[in-house]
Amino acid sequence: MSKTLKGLLKRVIAINMILAICLCSVYVMPVDKADNNSVKLASASAKNAVRAHGRLRIRGTRIVDKNGKTFRFRGVSTHGVAWFPQYVNKRAFKTLRDKYNVNCIRLAMYTTKQDGYSKAARQTVIKGVKYAKQLGMYAIIDWHILNDGNPNTNKKKAIKFFRAMSKKFKSYNNVMYEICNEPNGNVSWKSDIKPYAKKITKVIRKNDKRGIIIVGSSTWSQDVDVTAQSPLKGKNIAYSLHFYAATHKDWNRQKLTTAVKKGLPVIVTEFSICDASGNGSLDKKSANTWMRLLKKYHISYCAWSLCNKAESSALIKSSCTKTYGFNKSDLSAAGKWYLCKKH
Repeated sequence: MSKTLKGLLKRVIAINMILAICLCSVYVMPVDKADNNSVKLASASAKNAVRAHGRLRIRGTRIVDKNGKTFRFRGVSTHGVAWFPQYVNKRAFKTLRDKYNVNCIRLAMYTTKQDGYSKAARQTVIKGVKYAKQLGMYAIIDWHILNDGNPNTNKKKAIKFFRAMSKKFKSYNNVMYEICNEPNGNVSWKSDIKPYAKKITKVIRKNDKRGIIIVGSSTWSQDVDVTAQSPLKGKNIAYSLHFYAATHKDWNRQKLTTAVKKGLPVIVTEFSICDASGNGSLDKKSANTWMRLLKKYHISYCAWSLCNKAESSALIKSSCTKTYGFNKSDLSAAGKWYLCKKH
């Protein structure tokens, strides 16, 4: 073979090798880059969800983040802040965030004097919102109607409360307002809950134009299918559904499915895997069915409750006296199922 031919062959081989390397780079690099970006996003979400996702809003039936991407928060609800104020502390929230990938805290304040409604309870809610903000977590301010049943019973107090809270936190991008936890008894969406919700929404919107407002439904926030027939008008309004897996099964899951198919944005702001009393045996099979349904419809959720009360729904063992730094061994059976399992 001549020297000229050999030289030409070497150049052809060299060019082919360069082309091969370039083709591999074109194929491989974007995949690696995409993988790295997804890891960074997940890490940012775990440590500082608010920084990563910003102010949340409602689009269609879903929550979306600042980039318009579907977002689901994984939350924990306090018990009544007047009864268990010791768990509303920055270290407790940080433990939930760092060890158990929790990115939302629901601050439950009962609305009657006998259930602890007071200035001190309101201050605990304010502290909780600030701790969540500092940790990059979302916060739900929960007006925890329960024994009062009809939200209009304490409407004047609710107006005063949400006027103050929306004024105080209007610049916060992590705050949501749950305006009536569980309407119950002889109340209906049309006659009682919807007129109340219109009034409270108007009060909040005078100060906070964008924060998500969450509205309960009749029968302890189960009848979202009824609410879906005549929802409120306005932006960034969602509706709560609550379930306790040992009590609420296929019939209640069907209510959720019906509501979502009608276009209602739903958030599960409270649930547990025991019965509706917050106690009793755990039904993990029903709970897992619920979690699959929530995943299917991209629905966010908060588990009840952050305390060591001697009941099945408490996430902390009754024998545990820690108020932060909870290890797996400190968790109740419900706590282990929720906090230590990927749903």
